[in-house]
Amino acid sequence: MAEGIAHPASELAEELLDPALYADDPFPLYDQLRSTAPVAWCASRGFWALTRHADVSAVSVDPERFRSGAGILVDEIGHSYDSPPTMMHTDPPAHTRYRRLVQPSFKPTAVRPLDAPIRAMAASLLDALPVGDAVDVVPQLSVPYPLQVICELLGTDPALWPTFYEWSEAAIPGNREMTPEERGAIQLEMWEHLVGLAAERRSSPQDDVVSQLALARIDGEELSEAELAMFLIQLLVAGNETTRNLISGGLVALAEHPDQLRRLVEDPALIPHAVEELLRWTSPVVSFLRTATRDTEISGTPIAAGDPVLMVYAAANRDPEVFGPSAGTLDVGRDPNPHLGLGFGTHFCLGAPLARLEARIMLEELLARFRSIELAGDVVRGPSSIIAGVTSAPLLLRR
Repeated sequence: MAEGIAHPASELAEELLDPALYADDPFPLYDQLRSTAPVAWCASRGFWALTRHADVSAVSVDPERFRSGAGILVDEIGHSYDSPPTMMHTDPPAHTRYRRLVQPSFKPTAVRPLDAPIRAMAASLLDALPVGDAVDVVPQLSVPYPLQVICELLGTDPALWPTFYEWSEAAIPGNREMTPEERGAIQLEMWEHLVGLAAERRSSPQDDVVSQLALARIDGEELSEAELAMFLIQLLVAGNETTRNLISGGLVALAEHPDQLRRLVEDPALIPHAVEELLRWTSPVVSFLRTATRDTEISGTPIAAGDPVLMVYAAANRDPEVFGPSAGTLDVGRDPNPHLGLGFGTHFCLGAPLARLEARIMLEELLARFRSIELAGDVVRGPSSIIAGVTSAPLLLRR
């Protein structure tokens, strides 16, 4: 930190560290922070919390002032890496080169041909759900669905999705209670499998993302094992966590707002708008971190070089300055909808077209089978401050 720049502590910002907050309802705290301390200093961990849409957006589009290479999670403050664990931990120009390498596989035109196989996966899972009986849609629907899609993208055995699920859970701090040793062993297993898969593709290429990466060149050089792992782990983890919790959280939201579900049943043309609104409402990625590269300011608050700033997307997504008086209301027809549910700026979600496709197909196929979704028990949310996870969602589906 630069000398002479004050860091007035905020008790409200300290509450962001409480896992119980995320297992309950964090939005009253977000509202309070946004209205009274939109740039709030958390003294115990040493970061600024940003809860206004304008501030989160401004940091997102300015990698020159706020870099990702020093870590993107609160738990990474003070840590360093020999190589970036994910592409999200890189900054331009390296990030630009990496993104250019993989972006063609995730453009809307590239994911559109996946409509048929993804629709078949959604239909198979939905057809297996009981009608008129309570079912926990998390293990039965929202967990396997995006993981099966990931298996399709990787060109690997679809039966591996439960293993991929365990690996993904171990990669997100706070998702599961486990010792550092247990987490490390699972992450090593994931690394070895994915890097081994890339090695296989170098000798026997297929028409899949792994082969594309295995054969790729940057400045004439093959990707290193660390770089291959960086890409593939991000694909596995980010590619399923966001979509999984968008679907589970979105179905809970529709059960809690039957008037909005009715609108979709009566007018399926609203489904693309509903996907955007559910991204805003659920905010599957709660927050990510950036670090100031020099002394600067955010909305008049001095920020010292080296200060981490936490972009709380979930708070920004209900900012009345952007979404008006209905910011705290679910509206499946909301348009325009400048939410930050998939990030913004340099690190806008690479898999956004795929996530939107998966969510749209799931809603289309679900509403073709069921006209009513009701809560059938307590919804259990995870304690992670990174991913807005729903761990159990008992629902009653009726035709």
